[in-house]
Amino acid sequence: MTISDRIFELLRERGMSQKEFSEATGISQSSISDWKRKKTNPVSEKILIICEVLGVSPYELLSGTEGEGARSAVSRVLLIDKETELGQFVAEFQQLDAKKRDRLLGYFNALKEME
Repeated sequence: MTISDRIFELLRERGMSQKEFSEATGISQSSISDWKRKKTNPVSEKILIICEVLGVSPYELLSGTEGEGARSAVSRVLLIDKETELGQFVAEFQQLDAKKRDRLLGYFNALKEME
C-alpha cells in the first residue's frame, strides 16, 4: 500500500472529505486529487502536517503499522498552528536573541517551581 493509499484509507475511516482535508492541511485539492488519480505521494515537507490532521504518527503513515514494536520511538516532533496563541508565542520566542531566550526560559522554570 502506498502512502497516498493510506491517506485515503484514513480519510475514509475518519469520515473526512478531501475538501476538509485540504482546508485542514493547506494542501491544494488538486494535489490531493493527483495522489489518487496518478498514484503519487505527497512531498516530504507535508508529511508532518498530514499526520497531525489525521492523528497518526509519521511512522504509522509511512510504514502502515502503529509503531508498537521495539524499533519505534516516541515522537520528538510537536506541530503547532501558527495562528494559535501558542504558535504566536513560539514564533516570537524564536525571534529573540539567545540571551533573551535563556532569560525567558529561566523565568518559565521559576514559575513552574512556584506550584
